[in-house]
Amino acid sequence: MSILKETFTLANGVEIHKVGLGTWQSAPNDAYRATKFALENGYYHVDTAYVYGNQEEVGRGVKDSGLARKEVFITSKIPAEWKSYEESVRAIDESLKQLGVDYIDLMLIHAPRPWSEMHKRPIINHYYDENAEMWRALEDAYEAGKLRAIGVSNFSVDDLEHLLEKARITPMVNQIIYHIGNTNPEVLAFCEKHNILVEGYSPIATGRLLGDEGIQKMADKYVKSIPQICIRYLLEKNILPLPKSVHEEYILQNGQVDFTIEPEDMTYLDSL
Repeated sequence: MSILKETFTLANGVEIHKVGLGTWQSAPNDAYRATKFALENGYYHVDTAYVYGNQEEVGRGVKDSGLARKEVFITSKIPAEWKSYEESVRAIDESLKQLGVDYIDLMLIHAPRPWSEMHKRPIINHYYDENAEMWRALEDAYEAGKLRAIGVSNFSVDDLEHLLEKARITPMVNQIIYHIGNTNPEVLAFCEKHNILVEGYSPIATGRLLGDEGIQKMADKYVKSIPQICIRYLLEKNILPLPKSVHEEYILQNGQVDFTIEPEDMTYLDSL
């Protein structure tokens, strides 16, 4: 069975396909074409967000792919800047409308702090209470049947610990940046302990790994491309990769990762 048909099982029993098409920074028309092409060629999982500005086109791509709605796993996200319960409800409802669907398979809080504050140190405001309000909106929408699963994105261990203190439902997913050389072991260990699936975006480090000589040697050994090694690296760690491309050739290649990286090669990649 192709890896694109294989699934992870979330804490609530919902199955999520092991490789998803990322659409971050995909212009609307590109997102439409990429979504439609990917779903026509073996993919079943597409990841978008309210702030990407391409949900309408992603939804159209799903419809025009010929797959039944229940066959496609759609992820979206509440904007990191919308920190109230009411804004979160609005994001969920507007995402449903933009995507043209009756339910969203997975909805995430896009980040624990507004993007303008995400990389500032020291952290002045953690937004613990605001994130709890956003989470309450997700819990309510989940219980109302609008969402099949709920989770977070870009949350650190500290962010997760404070959210869990107030949550009725434990997040099912934490979507973080994850690639060779940026592996965040503390978050991974915490999520494994709490049965939270980790999804990794930018598995090829937004292209920065493409010229790496060591990874290229390994790609040659396996007769694969560097992106395929990078994507498989996440799968070997039971992390769900979300490679993004709008090019048909690369969309196909990114799904052709039905191979195994040997333990000694994983050790080498871990050392980078």
